[in-house]
Amino acid sequence: MIAKLMNLVSKDKINPMIGAAGISAFPMSARVVHKMGLEEDNQNFLLMHAAGVNVSGQIASVIAGGLILTLVGSLL
Repeated sequence: MIAKLMNLVSKDKINPMIGAAGISAFPMSARVVHKMGLEEDNQNFLLMHAAGVNVSGQIASVIAGGLILTLVGSLL
């Protein structure tokens, strides 16, 4: 939904399938997004972009988990 909203206001278009590789099913979701992109356009190569989004989602979730543990630990 965010990619579609950004496409309304942005000059450069963003592929909304990249968001599907966010954090779920590392690294299988990147492969699924790549395969879906190839079915739509056989010149489309999304594997590296989807894997990058997948890795950044993993890193962000670890940072968020660390912050939550730190905040809860300081309250106890």
